[in-house]
Amino acid sequence: MKPAERRLRREIPALRRHLTMSTALALLGAGLVLGQAELLAGLLADGFAGRGRWTGPLVALGTVLALRALLAWARGALAQRAAAATKRDLRDRLTAHLRDTGPRRLAAGRHGETATLLTRGLDALDPYLTGYLPTMAATAVVPLVVVVRLGLADWTSALIVVITLPLIPVFGALVGLHTAQRTARQWRLLARLGGHFLDVVAGLPTLRAFGRERHQTRVVREMADAHRRATMRTLRVAFLSSLVLETVATLSVALVAVPVGLRLLDGALDLRTALVVLFLAPEAYLPLRAAGAAFHDSAEGIAVTERVFALLDDEGATDGAGDPDDTAPATAPTARLLVKAPAPAPVPEARTARLRLEGVTVHHPDRAEPALADVSLTVHPGEHLALVGPSGAGKSTLLALLLGFVTPGTGRVLVDGTDLAALDPDAWLAQVAWVPQRPHLFATSVADNIRLGRPDATDAEVRAAARAACADGFIAALPQGYDTVLGEHGAGLSAGQRQRTALARAFLKDAPVLLLDEPTAHLDPESEAAVTGATAELMRGRTAIVVAHRTGLLPHADRILTVRAGSVGATPVRPAAAGLTGLVRS
Repeated sequence: MKPAERRLRREIPALRRHLTMSTALALLGAGLVLGQAELLAGLLADGFAGRGRWTGPLVALGTVLALRALLAWARGALAQRAAAATKRDLRDRLTAHLRDTGPRRLAAGRHGETATLLTRGLDALDPYLTGYLPTMAATAVVPLVVVVRLGLADWTSALIVVITLPLIPVFGALVGLHTAQRTARQWRLLARLGGHFLDVVAGLPTLRAFGRERHQTRVVREMADAHRRATMRTLRVAFLSSLVLETVATLSVALVAVPVGLRLLDGALDLRTALVVLFLAPEAYLPLRAAGAAFHDSAEGIAVTERVFALLDDEGATDGAGDPDDTAPATAPTARLLVKAPAPAPVPEARTARLRLEGVTVHHPDRAEPALADVSLTVHPGEHLALVGPSGAGKSTLLALLLGFVTPGTGRVLVDGTDLAALDPDAWLAQVAWVPQRPHLFATSVADNIRLGRPDATDAEVRAAARAACADGFIAALPQGYDTVLGEHGAGLSAGQRQRTALARAFLKDAPVLLLDEPTAHLDPESEAAVTGATAELMRGRTAIVVAHRTGLLPHADRILTVRAGSVGATPVRPAAAGLTGLVRS
């Protein structure tokens, strides 16, 4: 049994109950198998002997057959309920894990693979839960009961069964190891195909603009062919396994049947006993044969279970770190997601609070150099601070620290002298407005996207926030105005319009601390001018930290600091200083 299977049985209560019920039903089924064999052998033996007492035994045999059918139905119904409960439990745990995942780590993940895992992947557990586990419970009970009854009827036949029974699991294990490897590869190819296909669909406009859509068509086709070939190879191994198990079981039954027939002809064995042996011998091998077939059907589910627990155990997934400019995943053991303390400290009033970083160091995985190295910085209430420097220098990591998405490996982030890690994250974020470089808009109305800043805002307040962000003009030109439903990721709006919608959120939230991550990046001059004017208005009267690659917002900053190679320049640069363009581009 693989570690993932043991853990699944240990951690899912519905699965443990399912195993207990399956074992009890298997024991009841074994008793019905014995009863059926006895009644059928008695009927045939009496018929050959010319004794005509048929009514009672036929009614009893019909009752046993009906009970076996009812038992099979009950076992299937209980298995389906257990499968539904197990998948629901795993989906709840996965979604809770994703909800608690560090935002920056989550954004860097492969969403297509995760979606495949939550849908098609977990559904692959059905054959394991409804077929393999009940069959394994029968395997543990039925052969033992049958062998004991055979021993009482004919010890030589029982000895043959005992000797040949282990051959089936041995051959099944030899072929099963190969099948498990192929099935794991099949699942990896399916997850990769799903993830890549989602990325292609999301980026189709960009691919079309650059004339690369035909190339991606070929890539998706090649990945689909690779998955098809892996599936066919897995099926060939599964069919080979069935052939091997059926052959071994048939030969084993023949080893029992031939001696019984010869002894019956010699008169060394009576007809009733011989029939009981012949009816029971196949029943001893049947659960093992069924288990072999069920194993191949369930192999994909086991591979999915391993992936689920690997994702749940990924401590890095609950980290958040990193600069969007960085190519490495934004996590590290020393940069962990802010966790709500058992007794959080009262959150200071952010409008009058001083923000301070004391000796902060943050590392990214697979990078020798830290993203931020021993950074100390103070931001006074109401101050406007601009951060400039090359891509990947750690500017966005600094914003993530102040958001509470990451905590430093060494050093502290203080809010009016209180460690940010000791504050209630929700209460702190309620006083912070964040406008990222690429804001996410949801597939809902424009008004609801703006109302994300304050869900209880009225329509008039939403329109006032849009006017303040210079967004009311383009919104009014949309087909249904504020009620226009956008596509995924804000499809239907330009980059500048999406940025102004995000600024409208910040205006509506009216938070005292404002964090802006390159709000004018990727904009045309007209859109940049509109966003710059709206941003300058938004910064007024608030503590604001702006990451800037362009110079438009720099005149509105009280201080400009250069971030380079994880270090913050010790000497502030005044906005009035000459050569701002060279400073930002350096």
